[in-house]
Amino acid sequence: MPNVDLQGIIEAHDQPFVVIDEQYRIVAANQRYCDSYGVKLEAVLRQRCYEISHHSTRPCHENGEECPHRALFAEGQASVVLHTHYHANNQPERTRIRGHAIRGHDGRLYMGEILYPLETSANLDCEGMRMVGSAPAFLACVDNLARVAESEASILLFGESGVGKELAARFIHDRSSRSGAPFIVINCAAVPENMFETELFGHERGAFTGSAGQKKGLYEMADGGTLFLDEVAEIPLALQAKLLRVLESGEFRRVGGTHTLKADVRLISATNRDLLDWVDQKQFRLDLYYRVAGIDVTLPPLRERREDIAPLAEALLSRLCGRNRPCRLDKGAVDLLKGYDFPGNVRELRNLLQRAVVNCRDGLIQAEDINLNLAAAPQRTTAAPPAVRAPDSLADLEKEHIRDLLGMHRGHRAHVAAALGITERTLYRKLKRYELT
Repeated sequence: MPNVDLQGIIEAHDQPFVVIDEQYRIVAANQRYCDSYGVKLEAVLRQRCYEISHHSTRPCHENGEECPHRALFAEGQASVVLHTHYHANNQPERTRIRGHAIRGHDGRLYMGEILYPLETSANLDCEGMRMVGSAPAFLACVDNLARVAESEASILLFGESGVGKELAARFIHDRSSRSGAPFIVINCAAVPENMFETELFGHERGAFTGSAGQKKGLYEMADGGTLFLDEVAEIPLALQAKLLRVLESGEFRRVGGTHTLKADVRLISATNRDLLDWVDQKQFRLDLYYRVAGIDVTLPPLRERREDIAPLAEALLSRLCGRNRPCRLDKGAVDLLKGYDFPGNVRELRNLLQRAVVNCRDGLIQAEDINLNLAAAPQRTTAAPPAVRAPDSLADLEKEHIRDLLGMHRGHRAHVAAALGITERTLYRKLKRYELT
């Protein structure tokens, strides 16, 4: 190594920093690195990096991950990769890793590795549903969310129904400079049009019949923090202009009020619709679109991260069953779930597991305990229909599901598309493919 105080240099880094030789052995590490993995410096030195960070007996590239060590020593390239590392208590943490070359005084090559954790400790709390996964599409999304969290720009989260848009919004808030301030949620689809303005901006006493007192709106309650507009496409068109003015100035009046109030709010919105299609249909203002979509982030559907299904199911089962009745999936059940496309994503996975917990015996969920047909078909309160032959393929399953939704919504394509979490354009292509006119 060079004739300098290497330990002093790496201690100057705010992030965990480690120096690794060609044999994967750690030759130097800063205190932040040791604290991250709950080990002392003398216990880290001479150990192999994958033993500390991955709790593994072999290099990460042998487990199918991109390896910065291999990129440097085998290909001579610096690299940035996304990995899931594990703390001393085996708690996972998504991490961005930057590996680069360091030369010793004798010309020997070492790798300097800087680690950028993508999550705060709040995101690792098992009491609330945390973001679970290590698939490349998921890690790239988490990295993107962590980057945009550092900005004050408005964020638009796009994703199919059930992918966890509110969880992603909370992740952004927890990573932002506003993490200690309020995180306020309003589901725009659940608020009646005649109540939307008072729900968002509040009202003064006597503003309308029944308003006995003053009420703060959700926008005012989010002052200093984050306002999350879920299902933003459902904001009534007549109120979009008012919202736009408030977002541009930060100033608003309560319904029935005369005083102008001001709030400092960071906006995160979410939708499962293509808002530009909505603009084309005159259902959403273009100027409001540009205001809410300062930065847009697409959340991957579950079918694009199938390797995350097993750990997601484990996390969901731990919440559904608790400690009194632990349940687990056998290999056949896991394989069945991995082969399913999950049009309802994580929400549908949770519903499947909830039913399977009731069906299983001795806490072991087998493939026969999981009813994919029941998951795809909407629940009815009327008498059960006669038994039908199980679909031959996932395409048949999707076709039957769309046919059921068309019947339930009386052919209203916008409602069917919303139920499926897709755009009407995508629904039209599916109707044409399945000849469902």
